[in-house]
This record gives sequence, C-alpha cells and structure tokens, in this order.
Amino acid sequence: MTSYERPGAPDADDSRAYDAVVLAGGAARRLGGADKPGLRVGGRALLDRVLDACADARTTVVVAGPRPTARPVRWAREEPPGGGPVAALDAGLRRTTAEDVVVLSADLPFLEPATVRRLLDALRAGRADGALLTDAEGRDQPLVAAYRAQALRRELAALTEAAPADRAPADGQAPADRRAPADRRARAAGALAGLPLRRLTGALDLTRVPDHVASFDCDTWDDIATARARIREHGHVLDEWISAVKDELGIDLDVDTGVLLDLARDAAHGVARPAAPLTTFLVGYAAARAEGGPEAVAEAARKAAALALRWADEDTAGAGADVAPDATPDTRPDAG
Repeated sequence: MTSYERPGAPDADDSRAYDAVVLAGGAARRLGGADKPGLRVGGRALLDRVLDACADARTTVVVAGPRPTARPVRWAREEPPGGGPVAALDAGLRRTTAEDVVVLSADLPFLEPATVRRLLDALRAGRADGALLTDAEGRDQPLVAAYRAQALRRELAALTEAAPADRAPADGQAPADRRAPADRRARAAGALAGLPLRRLTGALDLTRVPDHVASFDCDTWDDIATARARIREHGHVLDEWISAVKDELGIDLDVDTGVLLDLARDAAHGVARPAAPLTTFLVGYAAARAEGGPEAVAEAARKAAALALRWADEDTAGAGADVAPDATPDTRPDAG
C-alpha cells in the first residue's frame, strides 16, 4: 500500500508538516501472545485509535505485518522481524521524509490529536532533539514522542557503526561506506536488532511533557480492562461512541454534537420521544444529499430544531390559539 496523505494535510514545504512512525510489532508476551494492536477498546482496535491521533501526518508508516486498518498507511518491517524497537524505528524512519517525525507505539488507547500537536509544538519551541511524554511516575515514554528526524538518523547511524561484529569488513568485502545500499541496510539490521530503546534516546537532548493519561499504554490484560472501563465513564462515553461509529462507517466528518443533542432533545420533548433519533437521521441524510460538510449538518439541524420548537409551541398553546376571537363557528353538518 502507498502512504496516506490526508486531504488538507500540510504541504511538504509547510512548517507544520510531519510524518508518523507507529511501531505495531512485538510479541505481546504479557498478553499471552495476543494480537495487541488488534485488541479493541471502545469498539475500536488499539492501532486504529493511534492512527486516528496522527491522522494529519503527511505520511504514516506502520512497522508490522500488513493488516486492515481504518485508513490507508505505508507498511514497513524490521529485519529480522521481531528485532526490537530500535530496528523497527529504523525501518519506519527510512520511509519518511519530513524534518519532524512523531513516533508512537500501537497500544495507546487515550492518545488524541491534541496530544500529538502538543508534542510537535514542544519540539519546535526550542532546539531539543525531541519531545516525549512522561507517565504518572515521571518515567520517559519514548514511544509517545516527536523527534527531529535528522537527530534520530544520526544516532541510528552511530549505533550501527559501533556494532562490534561489523567493525572490520570480511576478506574481499568492501568498506562500509562503499557497500551497496542493500548491504548497508542488512548491516544496520544486524547491528540494531535487540537493542533497548534507551541506547538510542539516551544520546538525545529531550524535552519532557507530563501526561499520565495519554501516556497510558496497554501491556497487560489489567491495562486493557482499565482502558475499557475508563472509556465507558460518563464523561467519555459519548465522544468515544461517536468516534467508533465514524470509524465503522468510514465517515471523516467533525460536527458539533451539541447541536445535534439539542435537536434530539427538542424533538423528543416537543414532538415524541421516537422523533429524536428519526429527526437526527433525517438531518444527516439531508446534509449528505446536499454533499455538504459540517456546515450543511449545522444548517439542517437548525431548521429541524426551529420546526420542533414551532411544533411544541402549537401543542402548548392549544388547538384554538390561532382562531380569531370574533370568528363565527362553522355550523355545517360536516364541520369538525
């Protein structure tokens, strides 16, 4: 599959442009080997939730075996498969071109677009090599971070060159700087496999952004249960449900849910309770027929809400409210 370029995403020369690398491999041993990126929280796969948070990235690379996702991405694979986060990051980074890159794990149920934007703002506000989140205990979360791509490539190259197994070329082999690109990639894969991520990030100048919610990741079944419970809390459930429905239906449309809720309330109270879902459905249908976006939804909702209020006013005023005081009653035999 090719890279995903969101409609309206920043152009290549736009200072806001960034690429995203999502690491979705790993053995998930603490989950008994379950397919962690595919586990659902709030009706959506963990990977899709993360992809939604970085949806405005110019290019999104997922390092894992290809699978169905809510939106198209570019796929990459570390060598060897299962070679660890440093090798995976290197594989993903090779398919990016932006100066800034957001690096994310695929198990962040509470990551939001605002968090990604906050990391990028923190990175661009100074001269640091990266900006990462810290969790509730103050620990660094290098897989919820924004980095300068040049700094990552510099340190990845340094780790590759420092690998003892490849310090000297074998007999008849060309020096490292003269080898073919495929040979250099193979050497890098062998040098980076199995390295802990701190070997890479420890050499970087990093800005830390505390966020114990967005940094929450799902490593165990208890973590999954905690995330699922929080999603269903009163303050979150409606937004989570709307996001899940939009993903399921393939809708990329942000509307003012408050307007629709007000409309539903007016229709339920002023007309009849079943009028609420039916009216909001008709509003959406009308907006779709008009091929409109959020503005069309808002306008259709405004008209329907005004109608519901007029309907309620008539019922409150009574059947004779609009009859003139001096009107002569209709005495015909068939008069109602």
